[in-house]
Amino acid sequence: MENPKRIGGRPRHDPTPSGRRLVEVLVAEGVPQAQICAVLTISEKTLRRYYGAELRRGSSKLESALALRLYQLAGGKGAVALKALIFLLRAKFGWSRYAPPRC
Repeated sequence: MENPKRIGGRPRHDPTPSGRRLVEVLVAEGVPQAQICAVLTISEKTLRRYYGAELRRGSSKLESALALRLYQLAGGKGAVALKALIFLLRAKFGWSRYAPPRC
């Protein structure tokens, strides 16, 4: 018995190199996944399925940039900016003085 051809439904998503680069850049700039999905007109499940490596790479770039800026501010003046960056790192990446260190 043969399987009948699938009719209907959404077309298969084929990621392009430019789409991969766009996802990585948007994540590195801190754009939420829901907004990235709106730009690419795909679901969040599809985004995570086809662009997982880009999501991880972009997130690492963002975290590194924030940490670098935090170190720069720690040596200077501007308590408000320092507190804002600490808040972002805690909120976005789960940094906490109470959580055990990640390996």
